[in-house]
Amino acid sequence: MAVNETENAADAEVLAASRRRTRRAFVGFGLAAAGAYGVRSYLQDGPQQQMIPGLLHDGYGANAAVSRTVFREHALAPTYPASRAEALRVNGVVGLKRALKPDSYRLQMVGVKDAPAHPRYVPDVTAWEYAYTDLPPDEDQGHDTKTDPSKASSTKMAPEGMQAKAEQDDNGTGRAPRGQEEAGESDSTLSRNTPGLLLQLEDFLPKLPRHELVLQFKCIEGWSQVAQFGGVRMADFLDLYPPEPIEGRDPKYVYLETPDGDYYVGYDLHVLRHPQTLLVTELAGKPLTQEHGAPLRLYTPLKYGYKQIKRIGLIAYTNDKPDDYWARLGYDWYAGL
Repeated sequence: MAVNETENAADAEVLAASRRRTRRAFVGFGLAAAGAYGVRSYLQDGPQQQMIPGLLHDGYGANAAVSRTVFREHALAPTYPASRAEALRVNGVVGLKRALKPDSYRLQMVGVKDAPAHPRYVPDVTAWEYAYTDLPPDEDQGHDTKTDPSKASSTKMAPEGMQAKAEQDDNGTGRAPRGQEEAGESDSTLSRNTPGLLLQLEDFLPKLPRHELVLQFKCIEGWSQVAQFGGVRMADFLDLYPPEPIEGRDPKYVYLETPDGDYYVGYDLHVLRHPQTLLVTELAGKPLTQEHGAPLRLYTPLKYGYKQIKRIGLIAYTNDKPDDYWARLGYDWYAGL
């Protein structure tokens, strides 16, 4: 009997301990599940900034801070021999769905130092009207896939109802409606009566040394290509048209957008001063085509492709962090590599 009683007591103790541990495990599991549900609810239903959940947006900011600290955005990207260069894919057509008439091109510059003294100064750069035509039927209008350009993609991506309308937009400029793509109109687009410079290509290209670089173009979709870019260094261009100091300092940012205002990006000023950041006029030794952003596009090895704006119509210095097309749709504003 003594043996049985001892065994029964041991069994009872084991069962009691098992129940305690089971209860603790159940409570712990319940708390973990509740916490996970709370985090999920916060991410899904909590406050957002530019379609990005607040916590994730903070994560983007932390990643950008680490990247700036570690890489300092001044190191040079590796270059390649011209034999490695490929024909760069057409990827992304926002702001390019009509052919821009070359004679109507002007580069709007806002925030330039001593702008009123410049011969190209105008009291309202927004009053300039760009002229467009339909793209030729064999002109590939691009796509947002990883396949090579083709006439089939041109037909598939052909814009509908893209003719400009002579009506006022929300800014009262009298221009055709702006921001007609998914992200909508930029919060940084110019208001009516914004003074600045209206530059033609011959105003600055002949004055700046030409550079040719064979570098890697990287897309956020996961592909990359080595391509041959020709043009002028953005740093040289910024020296030719320096910013007006704000409170004794250079402004922090630069805002760029296409002539129709459909595509736009924001940059830290120092990134555009990187020695490998180019205002591109040529690809693979040939002038830019419409689908690659003629007559002027941006390239920098420091950022993913969605920051490499094509067909630049406006460059504006600002101390306010500029709007950015893909950041409005949930992507990272910083977009660092």
